[in-house]
Amino acid sequence: MPGRKNVRGVGEKEQRMYEHIKESAEESGRYGKRAEEVAARTVKKHHKEAGHKKGE
Repeated sequence: MPGRKNVRGVGEKEQRMYEHIKESAEESGRYGKRAEEVAARTVKKHHKEAGHKKGE
């Protein structure tokens, strides 16, 4: 997937979630230039709360 940034330590489902959150934030204009950071932090938080281990 050229042009896509990966979030380290999460699985494919979380990667898709990251893309969705990032695109939604960019389209709505929320968070300004921080859309990628906010999306990555949200995905990592969800990943940790779900009890997943790195790469799952």
